[in-house]
Amino acid sequence: MKKIIELKNVSKSFDGELVLDHINLDIYDNEFLTLLGPSGCGKTTTLRIIGGFETADEGEVIFMGEEIGSVPPHKRNVNTVFQRYALFPHLNVFENVAFPLREKVTSLSGGQQQRVAIARALVGRPKVLLLDEPLAALDLKLRKDMQQELKNIQKATGITFIFVTHDQEEALSMSDTVVVMSEGRIQQIGTPIDIYNEPKNAFVADFIGESNIVDGVMLRDRRVSFSGHVFDCVDAGFELKEPVDVVIRPEDVDIVPADKGMLRGVVTSVTFLGVHYEIIVDINGFKWMIQTTDFVDVDEEIGLYIEPEAIHIMKKSEYSGMFGDYSSYSMELDEIGELEQIEELGELTEEPAEESESEA
Repeated sequence: MKKIIELKNVSKSFDGELVLDHINLDIYDNEFLTLLGPSGCGKTTTLRIIGGFETADEGEVIFMGEEIGSVPPHKRNVNTVFQRYALFPHLNVFENVAFPLREKVTSLSGGQQQRVAIARALVGRPKVLLLDEPLAALDLKLRKDMQQELKNIQKATGITFIFVTHDQEEALSMSDTVVVMSEGRIQQIGTPIDIYNEPKNAFVADFIGESNIVDGVMLRDRRVSFSGHVFDCVDAGFELKEPVDVVIRPEDVDIVPADKGMLRGVVTSVTFLGVHYEIIVDINGFKWMIQTTDFVDVDEEIGLYIEPEAIHIMKKSEYSGMFGDYSSYSMELDEIGELEQIEELGELTEEPAEESESEA
């Protein structure tokens, strides 16, 4: 594929705080690329530098072979769709779409306004479209519909889309390429399948879906020890007895009778999620998450069986030991439930006041 944008050693600071730390990234023609990461990771700043709304402190921004670091936004062959749709309320739909080249905009739903904003950004046929969390304000069903619609638009137009989100489901469902960011640095670049199945470190493994991440030791190629048991795996190329991080996805663990398990533990929590159960299991003080269609009960002792292909070995990193233990998971669910109850109570107490005002 033809390379369309190159970021070379791009750095950016705000008020002395480093937000981007020597970013290197190649973006290709007709690619749907997503910048994914938590708030403050630098993804929006990266987008704004590409769009010309921010200037890098160091490094180069190259567009189709030309350095554009000092080129203003309106002179770049790039358009942007922001989280706030930035429509003109005094113009109708046609006038909003036609602005860059009659129902009023304020009467449109969020999804309709978003479609108008995207149409307006596309009407001038830019080479690149930047999308800064454009689905964040939509409800769940509409957001899922728009994910598919955006992907279809990108394929139909052949325009390069650079999409910013903190939602890993959006990134996995739409993207050709996912760029996972943390603390101003790129942690991993790859296809959604590669990112999910072959995370480079504990941060990526935890941020992209749920992961059990435990300390292990590589005994030799395709042989690893963790949680008091020795397992066959498919990874090789590590040093003998090298400490490693071991990742096992919750859906890749089979529940078996306790006496037949490679590992055994006690169920501390069971949550029904419609299609499957989310089970927390205490194994020697470390809380694992298991996703299964098989029901087990709290306080039941169970065994876990793990296939070699389900075990992924990662090098130790600065994120080792920070993720992968679900000890606080039940407490987090309780806190979410309490917040929802408080919100519902607030809504109930507000309704009578609104009725009395209308009666007055």
